[in-house]
Amino acid sequence: MRSPWRYPARIVPLAFLGAILLGTGLMMLPAARAEPGHAPLVTALFTAASAVCVTGLSVVDTPTYWSTFGHVLLTVLSQIGGFGIMTLATLLSLLVSRRLGLRGRLLAQAESAGLTGGNLGGVLLRVAGVMVVSEAAIAAVLTVRFWLAYDYSLGRALWEAIFHAVQAFNNAGFALYPDSLVRFVADPWICLPLTFGVLAGSIGFPVVFELVREWRKPDAWSTHTRLTVWGTVLLSGFGFLTFLVFEWGNPGTLGPLGTPAKMLAAFTQDVMTRSGGFNTVDLGHTYSETTAVTTALMFIGGGSASTAGGIKITTFLLLAYVIWAELRGEPDVVIHRRRIAEETQRQALTVALMGVALVASGTLALDALTDGVPFDRALFEVTSAFATVGLSTGITASLPPSAQVLLVVLMYVGRVGTITVGTAIALNTRRRHYRYPEERPLVG
Repeated sequence: MRSPWRYPARIVPLAFLGAILLGTGLMMLPAARAEPGHAPLVTALFTAASAVCVTGLSVVDTPTYWSTFGHVLLTVLSQIGGFGIMTLATLLSLLVSRRLGLRGRLLAQAESAGLTGGNLGGVLLRVAGVMVVSEAAIAAVLTVRFWLAYDYSLGRALWEAIFHAVQAFNNAGFALYPDSLVRFVADPWICLPLTFGVLAGSIGFPVVFELVREWRKPDAWSTHTRLTVWGTVLLSGFGFLTFLVFEWGNPGTLGPLGTPAKMLAAFTQDVMTRSGGFNTVDLGHTYSETTAVTTALMFIGGGSASTAGGIKITTFLLLAYVIWAELRGEPDVVIHRRRIAEETQRQALTVALMGVALVASGTLALDALTDGVPFDRALFEVTSAFATVGLSTGITASLPPSAQVLLVVLMYVGRVGTITVGTAIALNTRRRHYRYPEERPLVG
């Protein structure tokens, strides 16, 4: 029998598919539903896929449809999904590095020194440690706030704090309130811990490890960390300002709030837009300009090897550098005195174009399966599923079962696709010992 390790790019999709199927079976148990009887197959499948793929989209009202046991299952599936993304991405990166030549290994070690050290067990322990500590810190703040400010019993405050802390750090986005976090839009003691939890989970563990070690030496950061950190700052600033400007006077979102609450809501929603899945304003009432910007930010997503989805910040910025170098006529793409390999440029282009193709075809398919859904709302829903963000304008539950299954496929492909495609390309990279004559077709 051939070992599955001969085909490492299959590990991620098979592992996630198994977790989704297991989760579907568990969510169909009568004990998982608040009312008598079991959940329908499509509802259980959609919920399990959304949890394992850390998306947060839902076709039912999460707090009332599922029982306490169902909520515990959601928490466990989201934790498994988030931790699985980290561990499998790390495992595949190590497998890829072993397929490199000596020169490639030395360059990889120099670029990511101290992140893995070649010790998979040590990496997994660090990942688990960061997750537990971060979620515990978020849960502690939320527990005190729920208990003292909202008159929850200590037991209820602790449980809801743990649930939302896990959802935040894993960028899953399920909430135990029908309006997500809209009721807490002006409460910084609720919004900020969850926002920073989403940020910590979305920048990626390699970046977290390097920032902890080299936070005083930005010049020593690797190119990946540099792109992720400054890209996050740039996109966060852009999203914050555009949301604030476009929605400032919107009576359905920021309009009724005071200035401090508007600032808090814009910051919180900006971070949640790219990966978190929570919403502190009703996205069904946002203006079309805001919807367009939100769709673009969701598509870009967060950091590589993180719980965030999308094509990833590094992919987006690498392509921006490629365009800039081409416009300037530069022979190489250089980022902070580091030349970017042509193979990496092609990988970024492949991931981005495949993402565009999936979103475009998914939007057309959703439009064909539904009646009366505006195109911008369909595009928003498809992008949210593909980028595993979990935001919705409120149409998810009203979609027909065929459209919901389509979103399940998009969540699955969007979650495992970038990791699998990137790994497959890296493993299949070959060097010919000959080259064909050059030709220059007209472009543009």
